Amino acid sequence: MLVVGKNSNLAGTRYHKMIMKDTYRHKGLRRRLIGELQKKGISDERVLEAMGALPRHFFLDKAFEEWAYEDKPFPIGSEQTISQPYTVAYMSSLLDVQPREKVLEIGTGSGYQAAILALMGGRVYTVERHESLYLKAKEMLHSLNMNNIRCFHRDGFKGLPEFAPFNKIMVTAGAPEVPDALRQQLAIGGVMVIPVGKTAQKMYRIERIDETHYDEKEMGDFRFVPFLKGLEKK
Repeated sequence: MLVVGKNSNLAGTRYHKMIMKDTYRHKGLRRRLIGELQKKGISDERVLEAMGALPRHFFLDKAFEEWAYEDKPFPIGSEQTISQPYTVAYMSSLLDVQPREKVLEIGTGSGYQAAILALMGGRVYTVERHESLYLKAKEMLHSLNMNNIRCFHRDGFKGLPEFAPFNKIMVTAGAPEVPDALRQQLAIGGVMVIPVGKTAQKMYRIERIDETHYDEKEMGDFRFVPFLKGLEKK
């Protein structure tokens, strides 16, 4: 696992040595981004520290590197995007991952959100339906020595029942409804954060109270790529 601290960086990782550079300019742009997120109401220090330490440009195509620290989403292939930093920060704050908690992420995408959850201390199980994205993200996360993340090429609607229950579940695509399988895989006392809606979404924070009861809170308006069933091969 990558250890994060105020002076931490990724300079010692194998992937950095081979391909990527995290320059003083990149670090300065991250600090500016963190300041923007704070002005927009993000106050969770663990989220801000993780996002300040993790180079977002590592998870983008080279063509978008210049804009990696703008508060915008960018395409990553397969008609998917890396989420806007504010969205990553907001959802991560809602989920409030604690050290050693089991976290299920649906929608690996670039791997950036999974990495943030892992840096917050979670043991992350992340699922991606697009094989090409799954393979790319798995290689990236392995190269960054993030050993507390396990990647799966699976149908996110089914979750990962063999590893349930999960303390926390995050869905990073717009779901038409909350999949019952994910409800059932949430531990009692656990929390799920999921955007629900077809064209635009409402963010929901769902806490499991007991075997049959859930407390659901609507948290705001967002827009995500659609949460689809099935698998996509390369």
